[in-house]
Amino acid sequence: MTDKEVLLTPQGLKKIEDDLEILKTVRRKEVAERIKQAIAFGDISENSEYDEAKNEQAQLEERIAKLESMLRKAKIIDEDEISIDSVGIGATIRVKDLAFDEEVEYTIVGSAEADPYEMRISNESPVGRALLGKKVGETVEVQIPDGVTKYQILEIKR
Repeated sequence: MTDKEVLLTPQGLKKIEDDLEILKTVRRKEVAERIKQAIAFGDISENSEYDEAKNEQAQLEERIAKLESMLRKAKIIDEDEISIDSVGIGATIRVKDLAFDEEVEYTIVGSAEADPYEMRISNESPVGRALLGKKVGETVEVQIPDGVTKYQILEIKR
């Protein structure tokens, strides 16, 4: 992992902190119990339950280390400093998809908390990158896997 700072909204920070707490307090105990049960089966050299539990433990510890690293490198986006003059990280924008003639609302976030299902798109994604710095009324063209699409920015808010 690089030393690149991780941009987070206050909500994104809380989600990572909550996830980390669950992994450390709940999931670690569950995996330790699975390992304990697998050892009780006897010879661990040919014990698939033990191997699976140890693999799960390794993945869990890797995830914990990744989240802790993200928190150390976190730069929190101050909601009071989010400009509504132009699109920036932390801003929620309403755009019109000119290809489909429909309105969509996105929040531009750092890549660590992007979630397309919640309409939170990364500043590093093609759409996020194209929208950054643009103002209400501007139209942007975005290269997407299916070709090119156009968005008109209708509103920028915090």
